Amino acid sequence: MMEPGIPNSQAANPSNFDAIQVRRGHRGHSPTDDKGVGGWKIAILLLANQALATLAFFGVGVNLVLFLTRVLRQDSAEAANNVSKWTGTVYIFSLFGAFLSDSYWGRYLTCSIFQLIFIVGLGLLSLTSWKFLINPSGCGNEETKCREPTSVGVGVFYLSIYLVAFGYGGHQPTLATFGADQFDEKSENHKSNREAFFSYFYFALNVGSLFSNTVLVYYEDTGMWTLGFLVSMASAIIALASYLAGYKKYRYVKAYGNPVIRISQVFVAAFRKSKVQLSSEDQLYEVEGSESAIKGSRKIMHSNDFRFMDKAATITEKDGDDLKKNNWRLCTVTQVEEAKCVMRMLPVWLCTIIYSVVFTQMASLFVEQGDVMDNRIGNFHFPAASMSVFDILSVFLSTISYIHVVVPLTKYLTGNPRGLTELQRMGVGLIIGILSMIAAGVTEMERLKHIVPGEKASSLTIFWQVPQYVLVGASEIFVYVGQLDFFNGQAPDGIKSFGSSLCMASISLGNYVSSILVYIVMAITERGDNPGWIPNNLNLGHLDRFYFLIAILTAVDFVFYYFCARWYKYINIEEGDKKNQDREVVNRV
Repeated sequence: MMEPGIPNSQAANPSNFDAIQVRRGHRGHSPTDDKGVGGWKIAILLLANQALATLAFFGVGVNLVLFLTRVLRQDSAEAANNVSKWTGTVYIFSLFGAFLSDSYWGRYLTCSIFQLIFIVGLGLLSLTSWKFLINPSGCGNEETKCREPTSVGVGVFYLSIYLVAFGYGGHQPTLATFGADQFDEKSENHKSNREAFFSYFYFALNVGSLFSNTVLVYYEDTGMWTLGFLVSMASAIIALASYLAGYKKYRYVKAYGNPVIRISQVFVAAFRKSKVQLSSEDQLYEVEGSESAIKGSRKIMHSNDFRFMDKAATITEKDGDDLKKNNWRLCTVTQVEEAKCVMRMLPVWLCTIIYSVVFTQMASLFVEQGDVMDNRIGNFHFPAASMSVFDILSVFLSTISYIHVVVPLTKYLTGNPRGLTELQRMGVGLIIGILSMIAAGVTEMERLKHIVPGEKASSLTIFWQVPQYVLVGASEIFVYVGQLDFFNGQAPDGIKSFGSSLCMASISLGNYVSSILVYIVMAITERGDNPGWIPNNLNLGHLDRFYFLIAILTAVDFVFYYFCARWYKYINIEEGDKKNQDREVVNRV
């Protein structure tokens, strides 16, 4: 027999809950005083921080696969897998950083601490390469081999690069959310600026990586690895100094409390009331007033999907008179809807992981493929890792084209003031990603036709790789910028950094999937005298088939994504009178 719910005759007093946690600036400006805090002037400082930090990170990451093969003397498959696992770890740490930011430390402190860890990792990496690994001096280029590394050197090297991963990964999603915080999304003008910020944020990322992928890569490719790592550390130090310089002008949003506990409470409460009859929408429990029970968060309107979770907000006689006494038994509608938002975003997020398998090939197999092609321009040797400059240029051109061509055109065709929705934007990116893998496969087929007998390299020019890099760059603008905007916009106030970290986490899992895929492919194809699709000598393998396999998997993924995007329902926030709410907050503070 089902236990009946009872009408919501009692509402919690809003004065018992914490005030909205938008903090005034250090100079005493109110949260609504945009002339004093926040806005584009201070957001530009955060974009500069992003560019400098990215320069430092890619100074390590973009050539890491060659460092592993030339200095640590790993074979191609092992090096590609190690890079995939490392890159995956970078972005899985983004979830940890987002959790600390949303729950306890806030955006500013989280970014500061993780940037310090990032600098420590880069310093240790510079010391390790100079003291233990680059032996003899200048080794690790195309001609001079390094001596067998010591176990101590290898151990400290891996400690240092994973400190780099921890620092950069924890910093990235929090910085993106902190930048979005500088614009009040309740204001129409600031809302459009906030949307533009994510495009410029990704643009700044590529500005930083441009120097790494050209100048730093060239010096590292000629054996000057320690110098490259030292330049990366200097860039990270400048990034932190510039970030700290703006502390008086930032618009701050305090932490909202532990979201894991809040979401767990919803599922526990719904399970405990599994036999309770659902109440009608207007009888579900919610606090009165303009504030929600989640400190600092706006209320979220009720939605009709995942109805079983509404039982957590159904009031029964066992809940007693003090409704806020036990959150493990009774939750507010906003708390339930926060959990529903996570449930709705997860299927869309899972569908973006395969795209990240496409993206991660640039840092591993694209580089190895380019390393066995003709990279000469006269007497100059063009480093294989520097081919990613075409990806960066593609991002620049695609950003401009998207803003000035795609948005006006789709706005005219669809009537949507934003042109494409975020979900449509990501779908287009998936299709372009498929084309990039097809282009990479065709390039490899041509490379195998131009093998020079007795040599490891092919006579095919490395610039055959340009189309695959350009297509990946174009797809990034649609997928990753769309992801940042979508997950940050659809995440409730209490888990904004978590929303941004989902984009990074999809890259992380994409790297792990790529690594697993390499293992599976090699286990199946490497039999007897057959060296497999991705042997140490790529001339004996079939890397083209691996690229075509990824293209097929991405096409299947697109079908699933299409249905998930059609099913998705957007979050519905209760806006209210924002100006009056902010004045109340200032008075109560």
